[in-house]
Amino acid sequence: MSSTLMEVRNLKKHFPSPAGPVKAVDGINLKIEQGKSFGLVGESGCGKSTLIRVMLKLLEPTEGEIIFQGQDITKYGFREMRSLRKEMGMVFQDPHLALNPKMTVFDIISRPLKIHGLARKKGELMVQVVELMQAMGLQTEHMIRFPHELSGGQKQRIGVARAMAVEPKIIFLDEPTSALDVSVQTKILKLLEQARRERDLTFFYISHDINLIRVVADIMGVMYLGKIVEMGPKALLLKDPHHPYTRGLFAAVPEPDPDIIISEIQLTGEVPSPVNPPPGCNFNPRCPHVMDRCRKEEPEFKELSDGRSVACHLY
Repeated sequence: MSSTLMEVRNLKKHFPSPAGPVKAVDGINLKIEQGKSFGLVGESGCGKSTLIRVMLKLLEPTEGEIIFQGQDITKYGFREMRSLRKEMGMVFQDPHLALNPKMTVFDIISRPLKIHGLARKKGELMVQVVELMQAMGLQTEHMIRFPHELSGGQKQRIGVARAMAVEPKIIFLDEPTSALDVSVQTKILKLLEQARRERDLTFFYISHDINLIRVVADIMGVMYLGKIVEMGPKALLLKDPHHPYTRGLFAAVPEPDPDIIISEIQLTGEVPSPVNPPPGCNFNPRCPHVMDRCRKEEPEFKELSDGRSVACHLY
């Protein structure tokens, strides 16, 4: 039976700018179940990366609540969050920038173990680092290498091993395969799934690649201009998307079949500015089903009878 590991309620992150506050995250509500994979998709710039940084308290929220294992951590300070860091891991998007070029692989993976006091003797550190490297399909000889001596796939495996070192409850993955070749992507995803099952991990993926989320996620969310517009079981959303933006986004994904006729692009126009979003529904300037109500009233993000939640006046 699943239980809620993490939850955010009306979470907002607004950045000041000369033109007014940039509403990068604007009222997000979601739950992440223990042992599941949550996948969040959306166009570049919709606020996905900002969301996970706020959830990790790397950025302070403007408003809202962050609940982790039943505790409200929204107001936690540096010392309180330091003790929680070992419960939350992070795999960054660019493996070439995520690793310290002056540290060896051993130093990179062992550092979180030292910080949290999980292995004080060098022998213990060595054993744990070797186990983590083997779990990621790396050889012990890589331990003495520096990042510039590794391939992109090897660097990303090191990043995953580092995130898993302190045995966190949840790992956030920010476009974890976007900088890798397709063949390497497959290997990384298989290793991640194996690690998730063996260690009972919870994953939170974000990506603009719907095909990636189609493979890895149990629960799927769709984000547009700082808000989640639809969320629910992956199979349900892929089979029958409800929100007009979700439909347009999924329709834009090419099918690897030359006999399939590409449908007319449903999404027209440009994404509005997060500094000055339109009144009512954020999607109304681009929606093919727009009504007068959509231009005046923001839709409620409500749960439907089939288990999904959607923010649209059509439902």
